[in-house]
Amino acid sequence: MSNYRQLNVGPYGALPPAIKNIIFINGIIFLMQVINSGLNRVILTNFALSPQDVIYQFKIWQLVTYMFLHGGFWHIFFNMFIFWMFGSELEREWGTREFLKYYFITGIGAGIINILLSTAPTIGASGAVYGVMLAYALRYPDRLIYIWFLFPVKVKYLMGFLTVFSFLSTFGAYNDGIAHAAHLGGIVIGFFYLKYWYLFYKVKSTFKNVGSGSGLKSKSGKFSGNKSSKEDDKTEYYRKAIDELLDKINRVGYLNLSDEEKKLLEEGSRYLREHEKNNFN
Repeated sequence: MSNYRQLNVGPYGALPPAIKNIIFINGIIFLMQVINSGLNRVILTNFALSPQDVIYQFKIWQLVTYMFLHGGFWHIFFNMFIFWMFGSELEREWGTREFLKYYFITGIGAGIINILLSTAPTIGASGAVYGVMLAYALRYPDRLIYIWFLFPVKVKYLMGFLTVFSFLSTFGAYNDGIAHAAHLGGIVIGFFYLKYWYLFYKVKSTFKNVGSGSGLKSKSGKFSGNKSSKEDDKTEYYRKAIDELLDKINRVGYLNLSDEEKKLLEEGSRYLREHEKNNFN
């Protein structure tokens, strides 16, 4: 299997909804900033992330609005380009709702960490974008991308370098005017969110399996109990299992199912189809 990232064309190459709308909103707001300098000052005063405003004036909306403001063409261009490049495939796999939730959690978390570590006002989607890059690196660690379209590097190594660089820049003495604390915050929040989310699902699935194991043998698929209730128990088991798998697909996409889960989905769907067909014969 190739590790190279392939850009899709046709229907699957179109921008998914969250990516498209976030880029569109960022673009509109940036045009508003550029066209009218007076409006730009009003926007930055009220909606850029200012630690003093958030802490002392309780302008908590700035933890969201700062992600939609940018300081120049190249700032917004690279943020949105990287967001599209790494986020499109994740949104298609996770689903739009889960992807949006992750984007805003990492962006808001990056803002909070930036407030804790820096006193300077901050704008830009970089914190959330770094969170998206981390998720992509964890999902496809061996994918190759090209730095400046010339130098191939695996995503996991690029993300490792960016993490170390963001950490050293956040706690170093050199100030280059870049919100490295927000970058680091997006990485840290994204990592713990994905780790917690995975563990939560694993524990939840374990308890469900224990709860549903009293009337069946999960590996063999053979059910205990008397003959008259055996068929009903099996039908109920497959219905519950398929409902859980469909919920998971809605959250993370079909490709994130394990081989065992895909097999269970196929077997359960086939059994229910045959069972319902027999009931009508």
